[in-house]
Amino acid sequence: MATRSTELLQAAHAHPGLTRSEAARLLGLGTGATTEIVGRLTGAALLAEVPASPSGVRGRPTTALVPHPAGPLVLAAAITHETWRVDVVELGGAVVASTEGEHRAEWATLATVLAATIATFRDRYADRPQALGLAVPGTVTPDARLDAATLLWRDVDLHALWPDAPVLVARNDATLAAAAESRRGAAVGAHLHLHLHVEAGLGGAVVQDGTVLAGATGAAGEFGHMPFGDPGVGCPCGAQGCWGTAVDGTALARLLGRAVPRDHVAYARRVIRTATDPRERDAVASVAAALGRGTAGLVNGLDADVVTLGGLGADLLAHAPEALGAAYRSGLMAFRRDAPPPLVAAALGEDGPVAGAAEEAWTALLPTLT
Repeated sequence: MATRSTELLQAAHAHPGLTRSEAARLLGLGTGATTEIVGRLTGAALLAEVPASPSGVRGRPTTALVPHPAGPLVLAAAITHETWRVDVVELGGAVVASTEGEHRAEWATLATVLAATIATFRDRYADRPQALGLAVPGTVTPDARLDAATLLWRDVDLHALWPDAPVLVARNDATLAAAAESRRGAAVGAHLHLHLHVEAGLGGAVVQDGTVLAGATGAAGEFGHMPFGDPGVGCPCGAQGCWGTAVDGTALARLLGRAVPRDHVAYARRVIRTATDPRERDAVASVAAALGRGTAGLVNGLDADVVTLGGLGADLLAHAPEALGAAYRSGLMAFRRDAPPPLVAAALGEDGPVAGAAEEAWTALLPTLT
């Protein structure tokens, strides 16, 4: 069970700029208890107090609880099929430093670059970085080993990026984007939130009351490998008919009779956003409909109250809303159609996975600090 000190830190993280009086009400604490806990946390360099913005309410001025200038930080890294990024994130979710680059899908080279970047930030901020969150485009085991079929990465040891990290959290990128959307994005307050992220294939997660449902081994959310696609099309995972093969850049290239480009995510984004000739428009509509039908199936099964779409899913929602929406509505059970769970673009956009990596790193770290 979380201590009151941990609960107050969690509240300060979830509600940046939280005042002392608001924290007391949120946690059901009296003035004396709040003062004692805040004093303990400021003395431990976990929180600081600054004058709160005037509220217009009469009474004794209160203070805002903010990250201590010497307090802990987390490092959050996100890897896509073409790029990498590392953020330094303070309590409350603000990014205090960031760097990024590109890679060519060679894990040994990328791992060297990431480890050096992490070491550089650890040197710059001395002992303040205390956790590492990793968002990766593949399946992660409980002991932080990565399989990314589309990149041909097998049994990669993610601990090697920071071998003695006090806290390390590694998850699929779509899973972490879902966590971020539920806490700081378009699904705040949702009871059951379904997030789908289309990039090279499709991933996602279910979030119930702010908690990601990770599954028995942490690999839940591989919705792109449900057999919602063409059974004649093979997937890099080894199965036939995976949904992800019907909704990404490979699907567009196949429908258009073109060779799949190396960067088929950028290719898909260009086609979706700039389709002009009828063949391209029809291909985009076909892919959007495939996304809508599969989403309806998941909503029927999960009883989600909101669906967020990230990556190419957001592009399809913006540029082919009729095809996506019609397929979604027709696939819903009749009783859901009068008030269908809304399909909305992920508010955090491309920042979702790295923001989620930071959120999950803080979630794991905070109970260890008090």
